[in-house]
Amino acid sequence: MEKVRLNLVGIDGNAYSLLGAFAATAREQGWSDQEIEAVREEATSSNYDHLVRTLVGYTDPPDDDEMETAGFRL
Repeated sequence: MEKVRLNLVGIDGNAYSLLGAFAATAREQGWSDQEIEAVREEATSSNYDHLVRTLVGYTDPPDDDEMETAGFRL
């Protein structure tokens, strides 16, 4: 399974916001509900630091071209 192209920097640091952004973006990028749920279960199996580290492990920030295409300012 490929990593989700998502820049976690700038997302509200609330655990629910991070998980929601991950799930929505993963779904848009073709991840199945089962794959997303597996990451959510792993991320929430411990503390906040573990949640963030887990999400970082499953994401790669978009490159500059992807950011411009998506309408983000660099």
